[in-house]
Amino acid sequence: MATAAVATTQAYEVIVIGGSFAGLSAAMQLARARRRVCVVDAGQPRNRFAAASHGFFGQDGEPPLAMIEQARRKLAAYPTVGFVQGTVVSATTQQRAGSPENGFEVVLDDGTHMEAHKLLLAFGVQDGLPEIAGLRERWGASVLHCPYCHGYEFAGQRLGVLYHSAGSAMHAQLIADWGPTTLFLNGDTTLESAERERLQALGITIEPAPIAALEGPGQALQGVRLQATGSGDARVVPLDALYVAATTRPASPLAEQLGCAFDDGPMGPYIRTDANKMTTVPGVYAAGDLTLMRHNATLASAEGVLAGVGAHQALVFGA
Repeated sequence: MATAAVATTQAYEVIVIGGSFAGLSAAMQLARARRRVCVVDAGQPRNRFAAASHGFFGQDGEPPLAMIEQARRKLAAYPTVGFVQGTVVSATTQQRAGSPENGFEVVLDDGTHMEAHKLLLAFGVQDGLPEIAGLRERWGASVLHCPYCHGYEFAGQRLGVLYHSAGSAMHAQLIADWGPTTLFLNGDTTLESAERERLQALGITIEPAPIAALEGPGQALQGVRLQATGSGDARVVPLDALYVAATTRPASPLAEQLGCAFDDGPMGPYIRTDANKMTTVPGVYAAGDLTLMRHNATLASAEGVLAGVGAHQALVFGA
């Protein structure tokens, strides 16, 4: 009778979960410290919808997926680095034999078991987009979230901001620095009259009607179709780009599984970390959009550097 195969557990000093800007930046610090590090990545970076990444040092205008691939190639040149394609479905602490510190075990979607002295969470966040017809398919192309990432390419064109909260008024004022701007209330009635008057005095148009759909060929935006009213047909407001403050949530439940504490940000929760990027769970580090209220590729990469250095120093000093 044939016996069942026993799964082999792969062991590393640090497992980095997430292989985009933050995770690869963290892994590079560990690789250069000659530590055994493995990057586990599902291949779904948040910025995969954007054709180009802007404002990143020395890489302005480069496709983000090409930047990630280049970083992976450079990281793979270090002999202590491993890569695994897959999704981590569980992460647990475990007692390390002969050590007062806990280690960690992770399990992948294909059943692979991996162990590490430290974990580094860099799996990013997912965007929660409003349910407006035509919006989701234009996300990252003509429906945008960050003027510093994409504003230059639409400068001087017809711009819009989708009302989300009281902070949307300030968002509209910021976007207006790039071009003529309309604030779409989408049927919301909470904008105070004093704020409305202030925005209009600045030349910002206020459109109160609910939105029916976004229109235009392919991923391009040509106009916002408003819902028809009893007094007439639906109007179309000509528009070239619409800024949306998407809500966010962690792209994986692993931080919650491990017991990491979260703080509430204006658009969603983010993982609480200390100056060395360690979470409230000893031995678990986090970096990138997971730990930031403001999201940007440069900031994510910088956070990854801090987390990689923090994890390495913990290995050295036993913290």
